[in-house]
Amino acid sequence: MSGEAEAFAGSGRMRLLYRLRVATREPTTLVGLAMAALFAYLIVVPIAAILLDAVTTQFGDERRTGTAAGGWTLYYLHRSLVSPIAGVMFWQPLWNTLSVAATTIGLAVILGTPMAWLVSRTDMLGRRWFATALIVPYMLPAWTFALAWTTLFKNRTVGGQQGWIEALGFSPPDWLAYGRLPITVILALHYTPFIILLFGNALRRFDSQLEDSARILGASRARIARSIVLPLMKPALISAIVLIFAKCLGEFGVAYVLGLPVKFEVLATSLYRNIGSRQTGVAGVLAGAIMLLGILTLLVDAWLLREARRFVTVGSKGAMDRLTRLGALRLPATGLAGLMFAASVGLPVLTLVLSTVMHVPARFTAANFTLDYWIGRDLDTVALRQGILLTPDFWRAAWNTLWIVGSASITSGLLGLLVGYTVVRTPVRPLAVFLRQVTFFPYLVPGIAFAAAYLSLFAVARGPLPALYGTMAILILALIADQMPYASRAGIAAMMQLGKEPEEAAQVAGSGWLHRMVRIVVPIQKGSLVTGVLLPFISGIKGLSLFVILAVPSTDVLTTWSLRLVDYDYTQAANAVVLMIAGLAYGGTLVAQRLTRTNLAEGLGG
Repeated sequence: MSGEAEAFAGSGRMRLLYRLRVATREPTTLVGLAMAALFAYLIVVPIAAILLDAVTTQFGDERRTGTAAGGWTLYYLHRSLVSPIAGVMFWQPLWNTLSVAATTIGLAVILGTPMAWLVSRTDMLGRRWFATALIVPYMLPAWTFALAWTTLFKNRTVGGQQGWIEALGFSPPDWLAYGRLPITVILALHYTPFIILLFGNALRRFDSQLEDSARILGASRARIARSIVLPLMKPALISAIVLIFAKCLGEFGVAYVLGLPVKFEVLATSLYRNIGSRQTGVAGVLAGAIMLLGILTLLVDAWLLREARRFVTVGSKGAMDRLTRLGALRLPATGLAGLMFAASVGLPVLTLVLSTVMHVPARFTAANFTLDYWIGRDLDTVALRQGILLTPDFWRAAWNTLWIVGSASITSGLLGLLVGYTVVRTPVRPLAVFLRQVTFFPYLVPGIAFAAAYLSLFAVARGPLPALYGTMAILILALIADQMPYASRAGIAAMMQLGKEPEEAAQVAGSGWLHRMVRIVVPIQKGSLVTGVLLPFISGIKGLSLFVILAVPSTDVLTTWSLRLVDYDYTQAANAVVLMIAGLAYGGTLVAQRLTRTNLAEGLGG
């Protein structure tokens, strides 16, 4: 019996050796192992570092914790969760975050569902144009609208230049100018496109013959909507809701601009404040809480997607997409969509544009209009003596933006293609699973928490690496890691559609692995590579949460420089910079759609 066991063990070793020989015959697996080590260091280690900060004594806190620096402690958890200041530091920001997210979702559903129905299932005038126009708010930075709001409603609570409404003789109350209400309204307008996209696309795919059958059987429109349409639309609607909730968790810019004047804090701004005051341990607790909420949200979304399989219809050949004729309601419906576009895009952008060419807010006289904030000289401000287009700091921030975001995007795109190649081609399945999961993990972590993790890891020298804080390198590394979910998914999806035959033919002809990658894989997958570069580039251009913690004045990008102008109360100049960021983000989106022959509103306009 022992002889059989030895023979079986020997055959097992032979199989293992054979698999290792197959796995190492091509450098695919070795490249995959190198990338696994890279992403473990760029993604897993920073997150582990900041979570460790929450339970280890930080330098300078030895006396408070009663342990040496680096020793285990529950002091920061106690301080954040149960101490007398825990309410201000954690629980109130947590409640504000959750309540704002819940109210944002409710308002987005109320605004988005009728718009989705109008552009996907009716004969509303201009519905193809509105299908794209109504998702423009998401193409622009969220805090663009926050600056427009404060330009309109700012009052004397924080001093400085008055807002337009106050300039006209009315003083907006604090609850209207700052805090919960404006933050909720702005986030709802910014994320309503999620409802329009996901819910509208599901409506477009809905078979109108189901409605016809129910109507023949005598069901009323209300009964059809309640018993047939809404249950089948439930998965798409819930996915949009979960996605909005996850996005609200890490939203920083809107809460910073509109919450700080009245001390209305969410988790993201509380985290930022604690990092600024060098409360690293407490920041670790807050970052961990934001991460945990993000992970739970995405797990709920994954579970709901599995549940969504129950909501299917049978028989695709007979599917019909019949538009509902609005009749006399056609013009009012078009007017409603136009009003939505005006409120979410037209009015905010127009407000920002006008504010940059006026000396005094809301004074519409010829003498009040000026281009000083764009190209003026010898301005009567302390830290900004010229218009932004003549200011060296602006061009330095613009160059930093293009260099940092461009470098990170190109690197992310190439790494994403390599990840896709390894995941699909390697015979070592655990390696493929690890790469797939680790590159998606940053999607579960809001940007503000991810930035805090990088600050925790790279603020000091570790091993052979010097301290990177204050350099462009930390921004590029953080952005590469943060954008890998988009780049890797683009690479994996592309490689799953590419068969092995072209490479095998080249291999028979004597072509090496690198030659095959350069001459066959990359040219064939150039469209996916462009997508893997452009998506991170567009996201990075308008990003704020990741940069606001890691950037210093010498490494300012456009978003952080404009935020510094907001802090200085240089409203017109800040608005001008934000307009340029919005133009870059929107233009980049259009270019990406043109190059990749895709459309964010695909399926909504018919």
